[in-house]
Amino acid sequence: MERGEWDNQTLLMESLLPGLGDAHELQTPLFVLCLTIYTVTMVGNMLIIVLVVTDPHLHTPMYFFLVNLSSLETCYSYSILPRLLVSFLPGDRTISVQGCMAQFFFFGTFATSECYLLAAMSYDRYLAICKPLHYSGLMNWKVCLQLVTGSWVVGLLISTGITSFIAHQRFCGPNAIDHFFCEEAPLLELSCSDTGMIRILIIILSFPDVVFPFLFTLASYVCIIAAILRIPSSIGRHKAFSTCSSQLTMVIVFCGTLIIVYMLPRTVPLRQLNKLFFFHTVLTPLINPLIYSLRNREVKGALER
Repeated sequence: MERGEWDNQTLLMESLLPGLGDAHELQTPLFVLCLTIYTVTMVGNMLIIVLVVTDPHLHTPMYFFLVNLSSLETCYSYSILPRLLVSFLPGDRTISVQGCMAQFFFFGTFATSECYLLAAMSYDRYLAICKPLHYSGLMNWKVCLQLVTGSWVVGLLISTGITSFIAHQRFCGPNAIDHFFCEEAPLLELSCSDTGMIRILIIILSFPDVVFPFLFTLASYVCIIAAILRIPSSIGRHKAFSTCSSQLTMVIVFCGTLIIVYMLPRTVPLRQLNKLFFFHTVLTPLINPLIYSLRNREVKGALER
């Protein structure tokens, strides 16, 4: 294929998962596995949304954040998993350039927004545990709406900037994406333009994109843990820690994975490792409904009602 002739062409999605290559005997079990993940993720997150919206007992700031998190997880999964499921089926495994750019844009928007929403949730828990007497005044509905809206807007702006830079690249092949979805690194490998500046820009944007909200979240939990350790009652410490330990675990998994992927050098030996880390982000929306809500007694009560 000649250089710069990709305007009306398609990109072949070849390497689906790390280390699998063209192992056709694994296509069916992988399809069933991903379909199960996708189904449980969508049903679990949509169930949380319905429960919180319909039950007045759950109309609190914490569950308002959970509804928005579940909405993000639903959109996040929808931007990746359907295309991945199609790639396991026999037949045409191509994706248009426009479709590839759209998938990259929505993935970036939802991933960045989730990082900031998790930071907002950590701030909510910080106020609830460290400043309980001032919580209702500091975390009112206006503040909640501002934090959620800010999370979505920041994700949209950062993703729009990165996508616009990549979309203006000239792609010249080979016409194969070495990933299971359209992601920044394999897309830039297909460019015949100079990608030095855009790679530097992506590294710079990764700080407000992922690193800053991740560090803010960790700082919030350091203060939370310090406050919990000062609680005299062991039962009180256990109750307070149980409300935030699961969220801290998922923050480290989700944001830590993105940081590793974007900060690791783009070398061939690390390419399969990057795909493995990204597959962990596919699993995160499946786990979030379980650790954030379905273990919660108030949510269980709402489900029984």
